[in-house]
Amino acid sequence: MATASSVLDQKLSRSPGRLGMLIFGAVFLVGILYAGSSLLRDLGTVHSESILPYVLLGVALLVALGFEFVNGFHDTANAVATVIYTHSLEPHIAVVWSGFWNFLGVLASSGLVAFAIISLLPVELILQVGSKAGFAMVFALLVAAIIWNLGTWWFGLPASSSHTLIGSVIGVGIANQLINGRSGTSGVDWGQAKNIGWSLLLSPVVGFGCAFLLLLAAKALIKDAKLYTAPEGAEPPPFYIRCLLILTCTGVSFFHGSNDGQKGMGLIMLILIGTVPTAYALNHAVTFKDSQDFIAVSIQAADTLTKYVDPNASVADAHDDVTAYIRDKNFTANTMLALRTLVSDIGNETALYKEMKNIPNDRVRNFRNDLYIISEALRLMKKNGQPAISAADAAILANYKKHIDHSTRFIPLWVKVAVAMALGLGTMVGWKRIVVTVGEKIGKSHLTYAQGAVAEITAMATIGAADGFGLPVSTTHVLSSGIAGTMAANHSGIQWSTVRNLALAWVLTLPVAMLLSGSLFWLFRRTF
Repeated sequence: MATASSVLDQKLSRSPGRLGMLIFGAVFLVGILYAGSSLLRDLGTVHSESILPYVLLGVALLVALGFEFVNGFHDTANAVATVIYTHSLEPHIAVVWSGFWNFLGVLASSGLVAFAIISLLPVELILQVGSKAGFAMVFALLVAAIIWNLGTWWFGLPASSSHTLIGSVIGVGIANQLINGRSGTSGVDWGQAKNIGWSLLLSPVVGFGCAFLLLLAAKALIKDAKLYTAPEGAEPPPFYIRCLLILTCTGVSFFHGSNDGQKGMGLIMLILIGTVPTAYALNHAVTFKDSQDFIAVSIQAADTLTKYVDPNASVADAHDDVTAYIRDKNFTANTMLALRTLVSDIGNETALYKEMKNIPNDRVRNFRNDLYIISEALRLMKKNGQPAISAADAAILANYKKHIDHSTRFIPLWVKVAVAMALGLGTMVGWKRIVVTVGEKIGKSHLTYAQGAVAEITAMATIGAADGFGLPVSTTHVLSSGIAGTMAANHSGIQWSTVRNLALAWVLTLPVAMLLSGSLFWLFRRTF
């Protein structure tokens, strides 16, 4: 045990070497040049007499990428802990390998998680994200998350970046409503928050239970004694065990990128829409055929909604009525009329300009906002089952919503590349503290090969499933609880002081993030 520990200490203390640094530096430079050139190309379509939007854009992007950089300290480092502590890969090779698969995961991400988090934000701040209040919201969210993530990293606690960001979002929502004199709970979509909260709450329980059962199953079915022994010296495990451990590390890294990378993407898109709406408010990849299809399904959706309009309903401002419904969740007879009016107006406007890319610059932001509130209203109507809509009509409205989301819920490739670079750089800088906690301080004995593989398989499956449902989960919580589950199944003993600290960080993350973000939002609103 002493020999294994001393070997690990030596490995963890090694520098990556000049060649490794040069390779990473070259990849990082190419990624940044690509992201920067793509951003500049997009900004070439923007004409502004003031330099202020560009300054705000630069600062906000740096802060958003800073959040992903710190996220790399925590969550990405978890993926490499088991391959390092079983000598399957050298530490710096493991970090680079994990970073590569994180990058691919980010590129393959669907965007569902990003927009699930955004839908928690107060609708009026999303619609006015280019205003002072909108920027106060974005900066409060990101700065609060960075402060808490840095603090927990400093103490080597694998806290959840997902948990932190969700807490920050809820804190801003409550603060916004209190500032505006409404009920403090009306600014948060508590139904969506509950779904995300359950995913964050249950994921560590699932991680512990599945890893516990999976290790017991492996012991019953696979009789190779080497699989259940701890590494000795610096020797790597047998070939097939090593392949298994590298495969599971790869899977966790990929699914971590596809899930956690999206959190920053959603906020970056809000920043881009707020500062340079003419370039990013609408998806420029929408073709002429797509626009014509949208016009056709808009007519179909408007006709469908007409069936459910109360003849006695009246609307003063359709946009305001639908926005109020999204904010207050109070469906009235006027809501359906307002929604039908918006759908019809948007379809007519698109038909007038033939293509979405022809929408005049001074109309782009409002056009996008109308699309956003239509999509959110349709989501809430389906979720709440109010009003009752036939299955055939619901299918028509779902198809219409799909067309809207194609136009507004998109993430440019350069944003994904920038987020992947920030995650990778953060992992390279801060991986060691979290790796040591996961590898040494959860169980009382060294990880066996089977324990490492089982914990990674559990994390990979849990994160992949959550990504498919568009729910954010914590790589940190799932993997840490998975390792604890294997220790319990193996009767290896658990270091309860570490588990207590992890649980304390888990319990405190939500209220601390809410308090930090709410306070910062109030401060930024008053200051700017």
